[in-house]
Amino acid sequence: MVSSPVERIGLFGGSFDPVHNTHCDIARAALSDAQLDRVFFVVAARPPHKAVGLCASIGERLAMVEAAVRDDPRMEASRVEIDREGPSYTVDTLRQFHRKFPAAELHLIIGMDSLLDLPRWREPEEIAALAKLLVVPRPGLDNAGPPELEGRYRVLPFDQTRLSSTEVRERIASGEAFGELVPPAVERLIKEKGIYDAANAQRSR
Repeated sequence: MVSSPVERIGLFGGSFDPVHNTHCDIARAALSDAQLDRVFFVVAARPPHKAVGLCASIGERLAMVEAAVRDDPRMEASRVEIDREGPSYTVDTLRQFHRKFPAAELHLIIGMDSLLDLPRWREPEEIAALAKLLVVPRPGLDNAGPPELEGRYRVLPFDQTRLSSTEVRERIASGEAFGELVPPAVERLIKEKGIYDAANAQRSR
């Protein structure tokens, strides 16, 4: 009897404030290079490293990710960290996905900057045990991670980019066109809902 192939799931966490084209390109690179079956965009409710400074609400950030991935069945928005109380610790998210998909092979997609910081995250050894690490190159950083993680991560073949959610928000705030930076559905949502309008920025989140 031939056994079924193991499902390969990618987890790509972030604030996604807003999600932009490079986020989607990274997910596609992981799908292709690591031969993943699907990638979950895990929207962080309360990232421990970003206690303040989020501009869009949780619901808005989730809605933007849902809009960005709607037309690609290999990508899916996840609200697992939104629905869980407390800060969004990666190890807790991996445990939750492991319980939900016990037979799957989990792959954690992170930037090289995050890999360098990983030894200081909560339970880094458990993170590396629960998931294979797929690392995105970052401008100004080489492809060498912490010595203790040698052989436990794989660098994705991805053109380094400096595009950030901050740049997208700055474009919007200055009234400049930003459509080339985000998926069309995300641009429409931002404009229709006025997500980053000055009036919205003053509301309580």
